[in-house]
Amino acid sequence: MTLRADAILFDKDGTLFDFRSTWDTWAGTILATLSEGDEARWKWLTGAIGYCPEIGGFLPSSPAIAGTNREVAALMLPGLPGWSLDRLEKFLAESAETAPLVEAVPLAALVARLSLAGLPLGVMTNDSHRTAQAHLSAAGIGEAFAFVAGADSGFGAKPSPEPLLAFSRAVGAVPGRVAMVGDSAHDLMAGRAAGMQTVGVLTGPAGPEELSPLADVVLPDIGALPEWLGLPTG
Repeated sequence: MTLRADAILFDKDGTLFDFRSTWDTWAGTILATLSEGDEARWKWLTGAIGYCPEIGGFLPSSPAIAGTNREVAALMLPGLPGWSLDRLEKFLAESAETAPLVEAVPLAALVARLSLAGLPLGVMTNDSHRTAQAHLSAAGIGEAFAFVAGADSGFGAKPSPEPLLAFSRAVGAVPGRVAMVGDSAHDLMAGRAAGMQTVGVLTGPAGPEELSPLADVVLPDIGALPEWLGLPTG
């Protein structure tokens, strides 16, 4: 049986976990906490990170969607007198560990199927490494991944190809035989730059019109991966 890829590297938010159901809810709570009932501060903070109160979620153009915790903290900091960048980054990272996770598809079954096929699996997120590990453990799949990296793991952040190439080296796979799976342009740009196959999924804010130019294929969600890879059905 010859599969399309020898290893799979996943983005986390919007890929393993549904972005809207998880992060729109989390962001609303965090913004309310930081605003402390100050309407002017609420309006400033929501505007700074592209969160739309009317829809209760991030706008597709939000710089926070693919940003690191530090980048998001830097956007919010001018509206939060008394906070330091380091303190705000730590607050965002720690609060993200208990975000209300909603799996994009039943993850344990999918991960087990991919692992049974002999595919090394990894996760590379622009979130922190600690948060990534907490989320994977909460979903009961923490042990399934040979490689987990965050923006603070020492390899850089997407759209740099460096963390993707670190995964390739870690599992001994040729980049061209690795599939980078993600929901954002940042994920797919990194995959292209690393010379990997790029798989877009529609469980994040980006639509097919944004992902298609950068993707070898756009799938509705990661549940369609086995068929795309060429795994037998049943």
